[in-house]
Amino acid sequence: MSETTTLWRPTGPAELALVRGSGWREWPPRLPEQPIFYPVLNEDYALRIAREWNLPRDGEGHVTRFHVDARFAARYPVRQVGGSTILELWVPAEELAEFNSRIRGPIELVRSFLPEHPEGIAPG
Repeated sequence: MSETTTLWRPTGPAELALVRGSGWREWPPRLPEQPIFYPVLNEDYALRIAREWNLPRDGEGHVTRFHVDARFAARYPVRQVGGSTILELWVPAEELAEFNSRIRGPIELVRSFLPEHPEGIAPG
């Protein structure tokens, strides 16, 4: 079995519903105005995005965690888009199907931010 890299993805309710509909196995295709799929490299950054951006914009925000084949993931550039821990993996939208095929195990929901729970709750 190959080594994996753990990634996180902050998401709103629409994208989360599509992930759930896939059986927690893949990310949905990007919309035309979304040329890049960008999972993040640490949970803290994902939590901040879900709480500070997705919750106000979409009425809820979620953080997912998933594992992808490490050798495959290494082909994509890591972008520092803020401070030293603000790191994203940039995957071109046209390569998302192949990226999805390299996910190992299910995509996991690890935290949800809702109007009644703005501090976040763990699923289950």
